[in-house]
Amino acid sequence: MEAVVLAGIARRILDELLKNPFRTIELRSAKNVLAVEEALKNSLNVFLTYDPFEDISVGTEGLLAELLDVKELNTRIPWEESDEREITVCRTKVKLLGLGRVVEIERRNSVTVVKVREMLPHEMQIG
Repeated sequence: MEAVVLAGIARRILDELLKNPFRTIELRSAKNVLAVEEALKNSLNVFLTYDPFEDISVGTEGLLAELLDVKELNTRIPWEESDEREITVCRTKVKLLGLGRVVEIERRNSVTVVKVREMLPHEMQIG
């Protein structure tokens, strides 16, 4: 199965998604926001992993999910707290499809697309 990578997802979010297959995730990373846009444009699922983008490799494990709803919000922040005045936050509702392991990686512009082998729970190494 082909999926777009959402990397650097907090371990507690991955654990919550395993307990309840529906979850809204708030993404602030520009790479993850672009990845969601790519997934929507190409009707792809997403692959959520705790690992950062630069550590994604063949064998990386994570969760496969379907995008159900996406809302992009522009939020103003006080100028004293940042050099930027606005950030884009993407609230993404996902549905867990299963567990997976990366078998092939392709970089498309600034988005990482992977081929994932679906796995059974006893095959997973992440805890």
